[in-house]
Amino acid sequence: MAPTQQPQQTTVTKPPRQRPHILRWVATFFLALIVLVGIAVLIIWLVIKPKRLVFSVEDGSVHNFNISNDNHLNASFNFVVRSYNPNSRVSIYYDSIESRVDYDDQTLAFNVVDPFFQPHRNVTRLQVKLAAQSTALLGSVSKDIKMEKSSGEMELDLWLKARIRFKVGAWKSSHRTLRVSCSPVVVHFSRPKAFNRALCDVEL
Repeated sequence: MAPTQQPQQTTVTKPPRQRPHILRWVATFFLALIVLVGIAVLIIWLVIKPKRLVFSVEDGSVHNFNISNDNHLNASFNFVVRSYNPNSRVSIYYDSIESRVDYDDQTLAFNVVDPFFQPHRNVTRLQVKLAAQSTALLGSVSKDIKMEKSSGEMELDLWLKARIRFKVGAWKSSHRTLRVSCSPVVVHFSRPKAFNRALCDVEL
């Protein structure tokens, strides 16, 4: 009797998995892309040589000032803020601007300023108007403000916070936050005295 022939088994060889290789290639591509973008931004930044923005308060006044018997303040504050862009290639979009006026770390009034576009090497003067409407004052703050009013002037802190974008040619940056603090700003209750220009600190 002839021996029974066993069926021959065929081994199927699986192709090597390519996924780790593809993942390494994708990771390398994105890393190289990030490096190239970073180098491009650095080169643009060095070519532009951005300079710090300059802010100052050119004028300030207070009107309709009154403190009630229960220490609530009503007053109108008006300031002229000078914004100077010293850059020769960079223009700036001020998309939103918030303002507030403080006295001894207590906020007296706040408001928004109209957005604007500032070309390079441009001076723009902002009209910043804030109104205190029945603002409750701390007892010590009310006492100090009354004393300063009797002297004819008071020291205030003016703050601006803006969302800005830079523009160079056709390129526009993403939004950044600009903070401007002007302190002290001395306002007079009577206008005959000249206003002392107040310089501001700029943080970007």
